[in-house]
Amino acid sequence: MPPHPETWLRVTPEGLFCVPGGFHIDPLRPVARAVITHGHADHARPDHGAVLATPETLAVMRTRLGAARAGASQQPLRPGEALTERGVRLWLRPAGHILGSAQICLEWRGSRVVVSGDYKRQPDPTCAPFEPQPCDVFVTEATFALPVFRHPPPEREAAKLLHSLALFPERTHVVGCYALGKCQRLIRLLRAAGWDRPIHLHGALLGLCRLYEELGVALGPLLPATAADRAALRGAIVLAPPSAVADRWARRLAEPVVALASGWMRVRQRAKSRGVELPLVVSDHADWDGLLATIVEVGAPEVWVTHGRDDALVHALGQRGIRGRALHLVGLGEEDEGPEAAPAADAA
Repeated sequence: MPPHPETWLRVTPEGLFCVPGGFHIDPLRPVARAVITHGHADHARPDHGAVLATPETLAVMRTRLGAARAGASQQPLRPGEALTERGVRLWLRPAGHILGSAQICLEWRGSRVVVSGDYKRQPDPTCAPFEPQPCDVFVTEATFALPVFRHPPPEREAAKLLHSLALFPERTHVVGCYALGKCQRLIRLLRAAGWDRPIHLHGALLGLCRLYEELGVALGPLLPATAADRAALRGAIVLAPPSAVADRWARRLAEPVVALASGWMRVRQRAKSRGVELPLVVSDHADWDGLLATIVEVGAPEVWVTHGRDDALVHALGQRGIRGRALHLVGLGEEDEGPEAAPAADAA
């Protein structure tokens, strides 16, 4: 009989550890050997020894952390390639979360585990779509694991923003969006909806947009928001980190309409508490239906939940005859769309 994954994949203070392979997945603290699912800072932390990830994720880590802190040695592995590390076969499959995001697929002595990292099931022109992988244990996130979270088509939310621009052509529309993944996806949604004018960016978003374009994701004309005067920004779209939208930085804009692009904008009270006039429900995580559909597709009899609303998901899985287990991994969900992130954080 193949060994149960609990015997060779364990939770440690550093995070999820593959015992026979001798490496951690998305470790919280610096470790000797790390496999990284994607470039968000709660998953891709600095100062590891050897780092394995997709080429795009390694590029993101170098951009965000600096080459010296993105791993003493860096090994790219493309989806479709595989390697064997101390008897553990390892390969990557797209997760559909952001550019370069990947599921970590592991097999040891006939036992297979897939670690999803963060993922979404909606289409996104800035990254490869999620590819379900059959496994014995599926390790999933649960950021939006409540039935209330059913994300609308993102095209509808982009149309909502353009409709507001048509209604208020003299006002600047400033949209809070996370710098990595959400910003670039929103730009592409607006381009697809017909917005071909320059989009103005807060300085904190410029570097990653340049990187996306270097990696082949065309974004169209972009301008730094700080280089434009108040009059030039009338009727313009400005993208900025959520913290800047609530900051005095936004007050220089022309009668700004404050928007925020996040899955949490489904909750009206959350939008109201952050002073958001135009909530845009655009998420880079799977919603309730997406989580359940994915678990059915991978066919795993057992599901481990890393972070998020693990209680609701484990309960729903039990009703479907699937064994659920909450891992309570510390540190995940603290960036991006984490529910506990403070309003001042970049938590779109």
